[in-house]
Amino acid sequence: MAARFLVTAALPYANGPLHVGHIAGVYLPADIYVRYKRLRGDDVLFICGTDEYGTPIEVTARQRGVSPQEVVDYYYRVIKESFDRLEISFDYFSRTTHEQHTLDSQEFFTKLLGNGYIYRGVQQQLYCDSCGRFLVDRYVEGVCPRCGAAEQRGNQCEECSAILDPNELVDPRCVLCGSTPRPRETEHWFLRLSAFEDRLREWLEKNKHWKSNVVKFCLNWIEQGLVDRAITRDMEWGVPVPIPGVRGKVLYVWFDAPIGYITATKEWALERGDPSAWERYWKDPETRLVHFLAKDNIPFHAIIFPSMLMGVGEGYVLPWNIPANEYLNLEGRHISTSRNWAIWVHDFLERFPADYLRYYLAAICPETRDSSFSWRDFQEKINNELADVLGNFVHRTCVFTHQFFGGVVPEPGTMDEESLTTIGDAKKSVSSIGDDIENFRIKKALRQVMQIAKLANKYFNMKKPWETVKVDRAGCATTLYVCHQLVGILAHVLYPFMPSSAKKIWGFYKTDKKLEELRWGEELDRIIVPGTKLGKVFPLFEKIDDAAVEREIKNLRVLSGEEAEEHKPITVDEFSKIEMRVARVEKAERIPGSEKLLKLVLDVGRGKKQVVAGIGKDYSPEHLENRLLVVVTNLKPAKIMGVVSEGMVLAIESSEGVSLIVPDKKAVPGDKVS
Repeated sequence: MAARFLVTAALPYANGPLHVGHIAGVYLPADIYVRYKRLRGDDVLFICGTDEYGTPIEVTARQRGVSPQEVVDYYYRVIKESFDRLEISFDYFSRTTHEQHTLDSQEFFTKLLGNGYIYRGVQQQLYCDSCGRFLVDRYVEGVCPRCGAAEQRGNQCEECSAILDPNELVDPRCVLCGSTPRPRETEHWFLRLSAFEDRLREWLEKNKHWKSNVVKFCLNWIEQGLVDRAITRDMEWGVPVPIPGVRGKVLYVWFDAPIGYITATKEWALERGDPSAWERYWKDPETRLVHFLAKDNIPFHAIIFPSMLMGVGEGYVLPWNIPANEYLNLEGRHISTSRNWAIWVHDFLERFPADYLRYYLAAICPETRDSSFSWRDFQEKINNELADVLGNFVHRTCVFTHQFFGGVVPEPGTMDEESLTTIGDAKKSVSSIGDDIENFRIKKALRQVMQIAKLANKYFNMKKPWETVKVDRAGCATTLYVCHQLVGILAHVLYPFMPSSAKKIWGFYKTDKKLEELRWGEELDRIIVPGTKLGKVFPLFEKIDDAAVEREIKNLRVLSGEEAEEHKPITVDEFSKIEMRVARVEKAERIPGSEKLLKLVLDVGRGKKQVVAGIGKDYSPEHLENRLLVVVTNLKPAKIMGVVSEGMVLAIESSEGVSLIVPDKKAVPGDKVS
């Protein structure tokens, strides 16, 4: 009997594009799991959407001089396009700015209030006298009280991952004006988390099938004593608190965001013309709710959201599993979006196939400990594993069949022990791969896929069909038949990991069977029927050359503002080749997805040039227009975050920030600097 699964992936925040850490920790493991469960014949609903409220979005909107709605509309499109190109197979992808979400969130608040689990109270919060407003979360920067890292926002430290309160920051400053805020009392509504301690502990202790690190994390939280948590904020951008007469207060984003899963399920049900269908997934105890997320989201999904579901008291299912993953680092360092130390998914997909990213991130999935994306390791795995092992086996099997058997899968003769053992071992691996995916061991499952490919290459080499075709055509036919069975099995098990590549492999065969409709492990006998014709065959994977990897590493350093590690002395003649001229800024605008980068259109006296400059934290676009500055004008054009840059703005970088180099006396665009 098919089981029912509701699978959610943490709602990506619509304040920037996706980076590879998001995909590795959450969305790719979820998609692999969902694709596998569908092949098993289970009833699976895969839900997600963008999280579109909260302080960071309001901050971004203020910095860019646009409305918060414009910010989230833009990033919704960027995020959704990245997911589509990566073939993340959501059944429904929603947005928390939808009206239905507002209604659902307010209904949760009202019911929890009526059941006695929300109460009104007073809290100390930082207030900026200069701006005349309370500063929540990311409106405050300061030193992390846990690890001492500077320039950390008031919600979470990027260095040590500690969840923070703005009042905890050392030497806090207002992000908007730079002044020092002071504590001041304000009224809020609190979720009575302390009332759920015993119920949560009892529920968590029953979840023996969870990852031990997740259960341990949650129980430690409870043992320290759950503290009632403010679930409202003093701001305008968010779901309004549904109490008559209350103005300027909204629901905290971590209260309303998980309710977005329910909203998305309701919208999915309405779209398919069955409005009550959502209740099968949220209120039927037979449903298994699985939350995919990164470890920093554990308390919200394993403590706060379950408390809300318990408190509403309408029979909502609690999470059946929360396979939270650790973090993905980049070249051995924490990914930092504020410092642009990241690989943005939409940029990556401009230069490499989506399945390259899916394969590599599955191979280094941070399941039990942090892992690290390395460009050179990426190159090695694509070249030495995908291209040389899997791609090579599929290609030479099909090409050999075209060359010696007229492009038709041959009928086998007598199967010898090596042939029977090879197919038998491959079939056993299919079962093991499924078991690993079932238990969220994505890395191990993928390794077993590649073991089948290695086994297939070993068999091909051992049987030497290039020799037997000359002296034992029947034996050679048997070898090719076995190889085609292995190709079919590889396409089958590869599908959850790399759907596009798996379909390409399957597409080499002229068959009416659809790869995605094969039941997992049930149709492996003669998966490729003798007599099946082969179509056009081509190499599946192109190797990545050293120059491409060097470009990516250099691009990463440029985007993050880092200088090269070594500076070799240059001669006067070499320096004289650098052309520097005075330029006037005709137009300036921010590059979406970066707090630091600006796109400048410059009048350089002999025409115009477009330049990307990393000065956006110190200079706003409106303050740059018509200003004179100095620019290097003879640099080779390069793409930075998808934007062509034809020069370099000269500036001084110090502990006080960035200062532009400008002419001391009257100058005009085009004047040469010497």
